[in-house]
Amino acid sequence: MRGVVAENVVENATRNLYIETYGCAMNLADSEVVASIMADKGFKTTQDIKEADVVFVNTCSIRDNAEAHVWGRLKEIKHYKRTNPGLIVGVLGCMAERLKTQFLEKEQIIDIVVGPDAYRDIPQLITQVEEGHKAVNVLLSREETYAEITPVRLSSNGVNAYISIMRGCDNMCTFCVVPFTRGRERSRPSVSIVHEAIELYKQGYKEVTLLGQNVDSYKEEDEAGNISCNFAQLLEKVAQIAPDLRIRFCSSHPKDITDEVLFTIKKYDNICNYIHYPIQSGNSRVLNLMNRTYDKEWLKKRVDRIREIIPNCGLSTDAIAGFCTETEEEHKDTLEMFEYAQFNFAFMYQYSERPGTLAARRYADDIPAEVKKRRLQEIIEVQHNISKKLNEAEIGNVHTVLIEGLSKKSDQELRGRNDQNTVVIFPKEDLKKGEYVKVLIERYTQTSLWGRVIERVNKP
Repeated sequence: MRGVVAENVVENATRNLYIETYGCAMNLADSEVVASIMADKGFKTTQDIKEADVVFVNTCSIRDNAEAHVWGRLKEIKHYKRTNPGLIVGVLGCMAERLKTQFLEKEQIIDIVVGPDAYRDIPQLITQVEEGHKAVNVLLSREETYAEITPVRLSSNGVNAYISIMRGCDNMCTFCVVPFTRGRERSRPSVSIVHEAIELYKQGYKEVTLLGQNVDSYKEEDEAGNISCNFAQLLEKVAQIAPDLRIRFCSSHPKDITDEVLFTIKKYDNICNYIHYPIQSGNSRVLNLMNRTYDKEWLKKRVDRIREIIPNCGLSTDAIAGFCTETEEEHKDTLEMFEYAQFNFAFMYQYSERPGTLAARRYADDIPAEVKKRRLQEIIEVQHNISKKLNEAEIGNVHTVLIEGLSKKSDQELRGRNDQNTVVIFPKEDLKKGEYVKVLIERYTQTSLWGRVIERVNKP
């Protein structure tokens, strides 16, 4: 995501803010929180970096490639700083937390470095910069959830919105930098989440996605420390707001997807039959090295249980090729797991060692780059074939689709997603975004379904 901006204008705003967001949906949700904090201080967001008084780059550390994009973009932003010496440039998010003062040492254009738990401090940090000082706050928090801050919706289509339900992560997967950049796990009060969803619905939004590093471990506790609301119960509360408000969530950790969550999905038509199920590997020894707390057979049994309770559930996954010491046979276990689970789509990467992680400290990154690349390509090819086969099987079927807007390739076509999160394209006709329609599928590609609308409907 790059150059995401708010569509609303802050009344009496005197200065302009430009935000670029890299990485996951959690980062976009954070940028919306930052835009809200800045709006309270007289900033409106702009789509034109040349109009900006403050530029923020919200960063991602999940892979080396993501960080490389940010470093490259900062070099480009130097031009705007030279032409506008008063421009304030800040780095936010996971890279800011991980690299801290390195940004100030390597890039003279950077004035502010702010970690994910310190966004409330941004106005005070800007004051420090205006007084002639560099400013840094990367302190992690055990309490911060930004629960009462109403996000400014960035680049919104008015149909879909994200709601952050928790922050941080307690899973110490050895390959992952998130526990070190986003801190310990903490959940928002359910009442604030439900309130935000209600307000979005009143504004005309038709779909909300509940966000967290591991949403299935969401828990609200009472004063005695007892769990008063778990993720299944939260899902139900949001689903009960309105039958035509569609609910999605991400991401899940396979170990925490309970039967209670599955039966809640089954119970409500407006909770999408779609689960992101990030396996990372299909081999038990590698999974143990990753500290994923499950093995190959457990993964298969959990997939079977999902299919048993929700037969038409869409599944996606994450997978890492070439993790430390992975053998060819262990790599083949991942290919076999893909064939077994029949994921609708997948996010697939070659292993990228992240400094400071447990894997970087414990294991040698000993798989040659060309081997990682070849193994990744083999995983991609298997998934491509599965996706094509699953999409081909949808020809002649009818799917309920929420219209999200124009397709990317034609202003005469509309796009939306079905219950399983697959993109569906169809002729525009007199239809409008935000409507639910029944689409008869007539053709497919590897990534999308194509068809024609046969009926308007009022809800999922």
